[in-house]
Amino acid sequence: EVRMMDINKEIAEHTTQVEAIITKYLPKESGYQKTVMEAMNYSFLAGGKRLRPMLMQETYRMLGGRDDIIEPFMAAIEMIHTYSLVHDDLPAMDNDEYRRGKKTTHAVYGEAMGILAGDALLTAAFGSLAKAELPADRICKAVALLSKRAGECGMVGGQVLDLAGEQLVLTEEEIFNVHRLKTGALISAACQLGVIAAGGGLACVLQGP
Repeated sequence: EVRMMDINKEIAEHTTQVEAIITKYLPKESGYQKTVMEAMNYSFLAGGKRLRPMLMQETYRMLGGRDDIIEPFMAAIEMIHTYSLVHDDLPAMDNDEYRRGKKTTHAVYGEAMGILAGDALLTAAFGSLAKAELPADRICKAVALLSKRAGECGMVGGQVLDLAGEQLVLTEEEIFNVHRLKTGALISAACQLGVIAAGGGLACVLQGP
């Protein structure tokens, strides 16, 4: 029990550290686009364990990474995760008005702005990848990996299966695939992006969902 408390404390400390890093990549709320930027930031700062960027950073460190080059990658994967939550909460999907005890993005800013905020976060994620001061081949591999894991064969594909489960009775294998794709694909991507950033072995990084 004491050990579990220590782990929880350590995770909380890491969460605070990771959040301080990734929030540096949020847009400034100004200009004609101020409202969508506010909605993006509201969504991004709504809480969470920041597990994906944390896993990425730890993988990078295990492979010898000791600098802040990984930071744009960390921000990118949390932007992807956040956009997926914003869209998942929309009336056309789960129609949720609260997440983690706070009003969801569409409940605060309206459905249209919720869609746009999610779109903007998804787009900004790939812009963040491109900001990393890494060799071009590593950035290209990162873009290819994250687009696959977040797309129709990964996280989005898992959401498709999840929606199908509302109309049909899914088999055990199909339920497993919902979790493997909707949640697991982005978690595995976090670790694999840490490998890419560190220049580790890449033979198996782009295989599988």
